[in-house]
Amino acid sequence: MPLDAYELERYGRQLLAFSVESQERLKNSTVLIVGAGGLGSVISIYLTYMGIGKIVIVDDGIVELNNLNRQILYSDKDINEYKAVVACRKLKEFNPRVTIECYKEKFDENNGSKLVREADVVIDALDNWRTRLILNSLCIRHGKPLVHGGVEGWYGQVTTIIPRQTACLNCLFVGRKIVERRNIIPVIGFTPGIIGLIEVVETVKLLTQTGELLTNKLLLINLYTMEFRTVNIERNPKCPVCGGT
Repeated sequence: MPLDAYELERYGRQLLAFSVESQERLKNSTVLIVGAGGLGSVISIYLTYMGIGKIVIVDDGIVELNNLNRQILYSDKDINEYKAVVACRKLKEFNPRVTIECYKEKFDENNGSKLVREADVVIDALDNWRTRLILNSLCIRHGKPLVHGGVEGWYGQVTTIIPRQTACLNCLFVGRKIVERRNIIPVIGFTPGIIGLIEVVETVKLLTQTGELLTNKLLLINLYTMEFRTVNIERNPKCPVCGGT
């Protein structure tokens, strides 16, 4: 679908930076965001404002007071409401031309397969590795690009996964035991904001087919020292998830 007069004006400053064709690619795309917390808040807000055609959000969490230092989609009056419900309501107000679908349920293999299959790009905005690896496996199975981001304290990481072409998340952890933390993960308020925005950048570049991606690269960020370091990573041909042809 081409851009109409409203969209040409609304996205006019963006169109000075990339083409009408690129904006139309965004308009005709579907993005799945798994998680609506610190990362998901920032990601969903910016993708909505940028004009993604359809955004699907999955999160079974409820807004709590201790979320509000970093989960900028919510405020005090939203406490005890489902994040997915609040996110849907607010994002639709931010940009009426974007279709927003939100599911207040835990992401798993049963409900996730269909959602991943229908997306053009999938974004990892999770805070636990158990669900993250399920998401990774589904993206490989259905051939969908996955933008991964993770945060803790002052630190964050981002990589972009193209199924059968790049290292997947499982490649990075074959032979290692992933230990889920039982205590609360510390997070400085701005850390998910910065990591989430980088995930947005990767998503827009994927959809518009512009720029260089963090494929086979893991961007490691230390905001305490302001050190940004990119580490090359390789696909594991013996990976049980993405190995083989």
